[in-house]
Amino acid sequence: MKKMMLLAVLFAGFATLGNAQESRQDVSVSGVGLFGPTVHGGAGNTANTLAAAGFLAEYRYMLTPRSGLQANYVYLQNSMKFHIPATQLENNYVHVRDEEASFAYVYTRNYHNFNPFVNLGVGAMIFTPIRDYETTTLDTKQTTAIGLVAGGGVAYEISPSFDVRVEYQGFLAKTPSFGNDQYKTNRYQWLSLPAVGIAYHF
Repeated sequence: MKKMMLLAVLFAGFATLGNAQESRQDVSVSGVGLFGPTVHGGAGNTANTLAAAGFLAEYRYMLTPRSGLQANYVYLQNSMKFHIPATQLENNYVHVRDEEASFAYVYTRNYHNFNPFVNLGVGAMIFTPIRDYETTTLDTKQTTAIGLVAGGGVAYEISPSFDVRVEYQGFLAKTPSFGNDQYKTNRYQWLSLPAVGIAYHF
């Protein structure tokens, strides 16, 4: 009887230790692409986000085995092309540094080594003009857009500490005008940000 009680205590101790060591946090680094639409303004002008590549960093904390919170940071450089029929120079380019900071709720499931997930949250995208040869007008200012972040993906576990993560993130916010009235479209745009990377669990 004493041996059975001792075994039960030891088993409970090992179970508690195992739960204490369970990974509830992870960080990931991914390569990310940016793809945007052509947005048409009311005066016949258009704003076109040109494709680009950068990196995405994420931190995730799991509140439960299926629900968690996530912080995202995106950095990349791209160009935006503005078509303004009323000007002699119809195609104006702005070389832009894009930075996104966002927070989201994450819901995930487990199917053997595959862990699909979806997320939804809010964030800010900071568009900073870069004044170099790729920018055709200097009359631009930094613009910050507050918007909705939504997406999902799948993680494939390659070890207890690492997984490969493929995901898609969409960012819905007002199209930037960089403080230039001629660039205003007064329209919203959906930016697509697919990413592939690796995550470390701890």
